[in-house]
Amino acid sequence: MLIKSTFKPAGWLRNGHLQTLYPALLRRQPVVPQVERERLTTPDGDFLDVDHCGHTGPRVLMLHGLTGNSQSGYIKGLQIAFLQRGWCSTVMNFRGCSGQPNNKARSYHSGETEDIHFVYQTLRQRHPDTPCAAIGFSLGGNVLLKWLGEQGDKLTLTAAVAVSVPLLLNLCASKLDKGFSQLYRANLLAELKTYMHVKQRHLEQNGFADEAEKIRRLGDCSAIRSFWQYDDIVVAGLHGFTDVHDYYRRSSSRQYLQHITVPTLIIQADDDPFMTPAVLPTAAELSPAVRLEITHGGGHVGFVGHQGLKPVYWLEQRIPAFLSGYF
Repeated sequence: MLIKSTFKPAGWLRNGHLQTLYPALLRRQPVVPQVERERLTTPDGDFLDVDHCGHTGPRVLMLHGLTGNSQSGYIKGLQIAFLQRGWCSTVMNFRGCSGQPNNKARSYHSGETEDIHFVYQTLRQRHPDTPCAAIGFSLGGNVLLKWLGEQGDKLTLTAAVAVSVPLLLNLCASKLDKGFSQLYRANLLAELKTYMHVKQRHLEQNGFADEAEKIRRLGDCSAIRSFWQYDDIVVAGLHGFTDVHDYYRRSSSRQYLQHITVPTLIIQADDDPFMTPAVLPTAAELSPAVRLEITHGGGHVGFVGHQGLKPVYWLEQRIPAFLSGYF
């Protein structure tokens, strides 16, 4: 179902790039109380760090975007909004994103759904009768939607929300090769290269020689200049895909939308600099459980409105309002 959006961008941020950059660079970081970190041992012997906020009420599982983590402003802002409603949250830091490299060459990527399923099962075993929802942003949104489609009616989730999702990975990778969007690409790739370099050094220094060798075998990644190259060499090379085309084909979440049975809201901006209009699905591609809300303006995980001259982070109103109908 396609639904009409009420979002109105702040008058001084009527541009997708400004909407994207303002909260990332200029937002005063929210301070979230009651956060407790827990380290979970994964089935393959690695670890995931999750950050819990609050102790009672419905629970929201949250997935951050590429190179993000539980300290990202959009994550913390929502955690505070949930606390104000008496809800608790659990943020899953993808492997190696919590501030400490993980102990495997294996990392995270847009199609990796084993870890979210593991965390989901852990939470449901602990809180079987507590209403639970899930939210994903950007890469985390793609992971979430793919997982929802894979699981179908096997989940006991109350609802889900996915924001600024790269629904077709190949088109999004190509969009980042053009115009001003190349600046985002350069910054993200620099962070990813650092992530892999730090991980390799961590593995070498802590006795994980076999895992470090898997990264060394990828070769010199310093010359990588596009996501097509990075995903071909690093993501496909470490995670069992034939090549970048196989990775994009199998991991893009748009093909999974028709199989989702959990009530799900997808929020996309029509000026997102990470993608093109061709990324968006048609109404016919959505299952009856999925609602697609396309905003006029908002950028990539931006959605900054205003109250007078004060910026208002609209997602912190829209997402709780949607979830409250199911909690």
